[in-house]
Amino acid sequence: MVEMKVDASELKGDESKLIEKLADFLKEKTGGDVTTEGKTVTVKGEGEALAKKYVRIIVKKFLHKHELSETFKVIGDEDALKVKERKLEEED
Repeated sequence: MVEMKVDASELKGDESKLIEKLADFLKEKTGGDVTTEGKTVTVKGEGEALAKKYVRIIVKKFLHKHELSETFKVIGDEDALKVKERKLEEED
């Protein structure tokens, strides 16, 4: 069994609803067992649906769907994925 964690601690806005929506979205797309603990979403399951690259793409699609892709990005850590806020350059 493979386990993939997504750290969504930097998500801003209505965080509790966004994390629940992310968990539902991951469950729908991967078919794995999805649990939330604080601001971390854990997906457990088997096969290709839980490859790190695939889960990263799914999280990116979630951000795009909720119009958050301009503000946040997904980065890979050794054992997890993190949703980080983009550093926007200030224009003169």
